[in-house]
Amino acid sequence: MERREEQPGSAGAGAAPALDFTVENVEKALHQLYYDPNIENKNLAQKWLMQAQVSPQAWHFSWQLLQPDKVPEIQYFGASALHIKISRYWSDIPTDQYESLKAQLFTQITRFASGSKIVLTRLCVALASLALSMMPDAWPCAVADMVRLFQAEDSPVDGQGRCLALLELLTVLPEEFQTSRLPQYRKGLVRTSLAVECGAVFPLLGQLLQQPSSPSCVRQKVLKCFSSWVQLEVPLQDCEALIQAAFAALQDSELFDSSVEAIVNAISQPDAQRYVNTLLKLIPLVLGLQEQLRQAVQNGDMETSHGICRIAVALGENHSRALLDQVEHWQSFLALVNMIMFCTGIPGHYPVNETTSSLTLTFWYTLQDDILSFEAEKQAVYQQVYRPVYFQLVDVLLHKAQFPSDEEYGFWSSDEKEQFRIYRVDISDTLMYVYEMLGAELLSNLYDKLGRLLTSSEEPYSWQHTEALLYGFQSIAETIDVNYSDVVPGLIGLIPRISISNVQLADTVMFTIGALSEWLADHPVMINSVLPLVLHALGNPELSVSSVSTLKKICRECKYDLPPYAANIVAVSQDVLMKQIHKTSQCMWLMQALGFLLSALQVEEILKNLHSLISPYIQQLEKLAEEIPNPSNKLAIVHILGLLSNLFTTLDVSHHEDDHEGPELRKLPVPQGPNPVVVVLQQVFQLIQKVLSKWLNDAQVVELVHIFAHEPAHFPPIEALFLLVTSITLTLFQQGPRDHPDIVDSFMQLLAQALKRKPDLFLCERLDVKAVFQCAVLALKFPEAPTVKASCGFFTELLPRCGEIESVGKVVQEDGRMLLIAVLEAIGGQASRSLMDCFADILFALNKHCFSLLSMWIKEALQPPGFPSARLSPEQKDTFSQQILRERVNKRRVKEMVKEFTLLCRGLHGTDYTADY
Repeated sequence: MERREEQPGSAGAGAAPALDFTVENVEKALHQLYYDPNIENKNLAQKWLMQAQVSPQAWHFSWQLLQPDKVPEIQYFGASALHIKISRYWSDIPTDQYESLKAQLFTQITRFASGSKIVLTRLCVALASLALSMMPDAWPCAVADMVRLFQAEDSPVDGQGRCLALLELLTVLPEEFQTSRLPQYRKGLVRTSLAVECGAVFPLLGQLLQQPSSPSCVRQKVLKCFSSWVQLEVPLQDCEALIQAAFAALQDSELFDSSVEAIVNAISQPDAQRYVNTLLKLIPLVLGLQEQLRQAVQNGDMETSHGICRIAVALGENHSRALLDQVEHWQSFLALVNMIMFCTGIPGHYPVNETTSSLTLTFWYTLQDDILSFEAEKQAVYQQVYRPVYFQLVDVLLHKAQFPSDEEYGFWSSDEKEQFRIYRVDISDTLMYVYEMLGAELLSNLYDKLGRLLTSSEEPYSWQHTEALLYGFQSIAETIDVNYSDVVPGLIGLIPRISISNVQLADTVMFTIGALSEWLADHPVMINSVLPLVLHALGNPELSVSSVSTLKKICRECKYDLPPYAANIVAVSQDVLMKQIHKTSQCMWLMQALGFLLSALQVEEILKNLHSLISPYIQQLEKLAEEIPNPSNKLAIVHILGLLSNLFTTLDVSHHEDDHEGPELRKLPVPQGPNPVVVVLQQVFQLIQKVLSKWLNDAQVVELVHIFAHEPAHFPPIEALFLLVTSITLTLFQQGPRDHPDIVDSFMQLLAQALKRKPDLFLCERLDVKAVFQCAVLALKFPEAPTVKASCGFFTELLPRCGEIESVGKVVQEDGRMLLIAVLEAIGGQASRSLMDCFADILFALNKHCFSLLSMWIKEALQPPGFPSARLSPEQKDTFSQQILRERVNKRRVKEMVKEFTLLCRGLHGTDYTADY
């Protein structure tokens, strides 16, 4: 074995030669790993120890490190090394040594039964790995033998110690099976063998669990062992007795957590639904926990209520279909559903006073899906039973979605507030889903409640209740077409009556208006009811996201009905932009909103508004263009270019057909005169050129250019701007681009975007396509992953254009071989394995769009010995080229081939290092 590492413990003490993996050196390295304050020395020691663990000498030093006079850290390393040797290098062990290895491990486990628990566990894992490798042929009754050996009376270890050691061994055995690297055919054989051996385990576990004399530590270990075995998909009926014993153990607070885990794992097996009779027996056991649940809720015992809820949900969620199928047992299943409803509505505010209700949400999806999947007759029966349940669920969820009092909310941490926000999003998704079952009646229900709340003088007004009802309405309206709902006009009428004295309520009012923007487009007479609210909210920084996003939705959906309000909208927007009320992203949204708004005006109106809107920014940009680049004026330039680009992205005077669905809806005037965007950009083009020439070395500024390509095709400044950026970046390549990977990354993204949105730019005679191609090949060899990804993205956009753009076809014909060699070098080991999918995309594109060229190039390129890796045989290279050329349809298969080939190139094929990829 090659050993290039320095001696652990001698870092910095001169260039010492690498030492053998002896006991002494391993101990020195471990001391260095645990106690050396120098992080470099620790890393060096760790690297050396990893080599030691897989070295042939590990078979020798492992046993010595387990000696009684060693400290647990050293013994643990010895046990871990044994496990690694057995699990990963089983084929190195001669068959005649199996029995002695087994005997040695049993001896060590017996010795450590009363020693260090962490070492005992590692030794048990090592023996488990050995058992899995020998089963079923070389050790047919492995589990039964383990049980027999540890029950032997002549052992020097006391009965409880032996029992705990056996239980530890039996617990880790299924866990080791789940993570083992056994080949697929062996895994099937071993699984079958373990399923049979289960007969030697479960009676023992049942006896220990129900034995009054069993100490708590043993019973807890029994439950953990059972929990481990049921994950091997043991038939549920074989687990019945142990599940019942685990239910009984729930009354013991010390065993509660382990019992919950065991029951949940047993119930949640995918195979369990086949055993309907057993599932039906479990329902009364779960329902029997209701009193314990109520007591826990009453006493604020969140752990107990959480555990019981997990059990109820596991049964309901995993088996609702199987249990609904048993129509004669509908009442007991309904009782289980009501128990889960109790868990959903558990008192307290999530996540501060309770953490249980969120566990139940997926159950309600599952139950609804199962009900709606039945044939019509059965579905009608269950609809009748469960529609009232789902209406109750809506009430419960809206109650849970309510904010606490302002005083209480003020004490919540930012993390608690964020968890509550996510919880409300989950509730919103659930309500949207429930609409599928309850339909329009749900909206009427919410509207009636909101109306009563806002008009009743009997009950004290609660902004939380109002907000929750609106939130429910908004959740549904965001994704469901409510244009034909008869309650929306009433709701729009109610909104101005809401007394908005609170930020959360104001936010929800805004989002609700936004969710109804499509409805407003069909009922423009109602716009004036809500638009003043939105414009007023724009001035409040606390309502930034909700007010700006709502205005953007209204301007997008209702733009042809907004000209009467345009002057007011522009004035308010300009005011808040000048006052810098909003953060950058909201400013960008606001500019997009104004772009939509202006699109519907006459050209002279657009130009007038554009002039007043962007003049202040142009003046700022002129001033900034004169300054020496520095971080603060960079931010200002990026901000201004962003505002302009967002405005121009949505300002479209061409009136696309999709803007008006029918000729009868709107008779729009055909725009006359020049395109306003063209006019403005021609005025500021020189200025933008000046900014770009100064700031080209900044990826963030360059990235903003590609948005201009969205404009109409007749727009010449786009081309000029694109050529300017390209020529300056190519100059940078000539000077040496290695110091600017971010610019190269940005440039590659710009080229890819240009090909995607405006491939005509590559038709320009002044564009040096050959130079661009060669620079992109060079960029493939950069060490920075984002730059390489961007370059691969450029080629996957470029290669499909071979046929339609002459200059692209020509350069691929002339320089495509150079690209292929760069790709093969990367796959051969010069690029990170995490980038292989990107290089596979290039190969796939070459094969799809340049097949005849690729078939010639790939054979030539792979011809030289040692290319792209000295580890490859000619046969392996030939196989790879044939596989690639055959696969022109399935990109996923090409990615698999490339991943396989790169492992061969790196000498990693079939090793442990492949497991993480």
